[in-house]
Amino acid sequence: MALLNYDVLKKSGYDGYILEDAPVKVLQFGEGNFLRAFVDYWFDLANEKAGWNGKCCLVQPIAPGLAKMINEQEGLYTLYLRGSENGQKVDDKRVISSVANCLNPYEKADYDKMMEVAASDDLEIIVSNTTEAGIQYDPSCQKADCPPASFPAKLTQVLYHRYQAGKSGIIMLACELIDNNGKELLKCVNQYIEQWGLEDGFKKYVNEDCTFCGSLVDRIVPGRIRDAEEVKALDAKNGYEDPLTDVGEVFGVWVIEGDEKLNDVLPFKKAGLMDKVFVTPDMSPYKKRKVRILNGAHTGFVLGAYLAGEDIVRDCMNDEVIKGFMNKMLYDEVIPTLPLDKDDLLKFAAAVSDRFNNPFVNHELMSISLNSTSKWKARNMPSFLEYIKEEGRLPECLTMSLAAYIAFYSNDIQALTDAGLVCKRPAGNEYTVSDDRWVLEFYYDHKDDSEEELVHAVLTNEKMWDQDLTQIEGLEAKVTENLKKIHTEGAKAAYASCL
Repeated sequence: MALLNYDVLKKSGYDGYILEDAPVKVLQFGEGNFLRAFVDYWFDLANEKAGWNGKCCLVQPIAPGLAKMINEQEGLYTLYLRGSENGQKVDDKRVISSVANCLNPYEKADYDKMMEVAASDDLEIIVSNTTEAGIQYDPSCQKADCPPASFPAKLTQVLYHRYQAGKSGIIMLACELIDNNGKELLKCVNQYIEQWGLEDGFKKYVNEDCTFCGSLVDRIVPGRIRDAEEVKALDAKNGYEDPLTDVGEVFGVWVIEGDEKLNDVLPFKKAGLMDKVFVTPDMSPYKKRKVRILNGAHTGFVLGAYLAGEDIVRDCMNDEVIKGFMNKMLYDEVIPTLPLDKDDLLKFAAAVSDRFNNPFVNHELMSISLNSTSKWKARNMPSFLEYIKEEGRLPECLTMSLAAYIAFYSNDIQALTDAGLVCKRPAGNEYTVSDDRWVLEFYYDHKDDSEEELVHAVLTNEKMWDQDLTQIEGLEAKVTENLKKIHTEGAKAAYASCL
C-alpha cells in the first residue's frame, strides 16, 4: 500500500479539507505527537475556517527525530480525535495539511534552511514544545555553534538572523509545561544576548518588537495506535499507509497569555475558536482551573479507588460511589473556591467527566499515583485550605481524600526497595508506591504505627506540607476516623459515607 502524500490522498477519495500550497507563517520547534495533535490541528482549522492560508515549518529540537518521515509524506498525517463528548462516543478523523515540512538542524543544509525561514517576510509566529527540560540556559552554547544544543540558544540565533535581515518582530508561543514558560524563555534568550555580546539594538528588538507569550496547553495525546491489527484495518479503510498517524482526545484548550489585541493578530478568533484558543492578560486563573479541577480530581479520588479494587479511570466513572465522591468533591468543595466565572467552571468540570470516561484510553490509576505527596499538596491542598477559610469547617470529601492518600502509602507495607515502597492491596496483590525517597522512607519508618500515631506523624510533617496541619481544628481527629473507616470498612464504603 502507498505511503500517504498529496497524490496518494487524492486517489484515496478523501473528501475532507486540504490545503496544498501556502506560505510558511509558523516556525515550530518540536515535531512530536503532542504538537501535531494540538498546535498544528488549530492552525489547520484556521486555514479551513478563516482562510488564514499558512503553513508550519517544523524543526527537530534534538538530532533523532521525525524529519525524514514527515518529509516523505509531504507534511501530511492522519489525526484521530477520540473520546466522549456530552456522554457520546466520538471518533473523528482529519488529515492535517498545515505542515509544510520538517527540518533537522543538525544537518548543515537544514540548518541553513531554518535560517532562510527565520528571515522570511511571511514568518509571523514561532511555537515551541521542547519538553520541560527544553527551556534552560546552557552556558556551553556558543554563537557560532551550528546548531547550539539548547533550544533557547537556537532561538537566539534565529531571532538574531531575522533582526540582521531587517525583518519585523515575531509572536513567540511557548507551550512547555513549566510555570511562566514565555517569561522563562525570554530570560534565557537575554542571557545569550549578554553572553554572546550581541548589540543593544538586538536586545531592544527581542524585548520590544517581538512578543513572548506564555501559554497553557490542555489535551491528552496518547499518540500512535499500538494495536497492529487496528493500524492494518485503518490503512485498508483509508487507502494509504501512515506511520505518522496521531491520536488525541476530543477536548482541547490553548490559553495564551498576552495583550488581548493578539486575538485580532492570531487567526483563531476569526476561525471561531475563541472558546478553545484565546489570548488573556492573565492565564493564572485558567491554570488554577486545570490544576484544581482536572488534576485535583485525579489525585483526589484515584488512591482510594485503587484500594477499592479499581485499575483504570474509565471504570471509576462507571461506579456510582466513586464518581459520586469525585463530583461532590468538585462541585461542592473545589469549584466554590475558584475565582472564575461559575458557568465556565461547571462546563469545564462536566468536560472532565467526559474526559475521564474516554472509551479509547485506559488511563491506569497507578500511573496517576506517582509522586502523590507533592501532587496532593499542589492540586488539592489549596482547595482544602480555601474551603476551610470560606466555610469555617472541614471539606468532607477532601478530608477523606487526605486519609485515602495516607492509606495508599501505608497499606500493609511489605518492603522498601530501589523501585519504591511495596504495599499490599486489601484484595491481596502487591503494588509499588513511587515518590521522593524521603517520603517513602518516612512511611517505611512509620509502618508499625497505630492509626493515631501515623496520622499525627503525617500531619505534623512540615517538609511534606510546609505547615503543621494539626493546627487546623478537628483535622487530626477526622483524618484518623476516616483512616480507620478505610481500614475496617474498605475505601469504597468510606467514600460512600461522604455522599
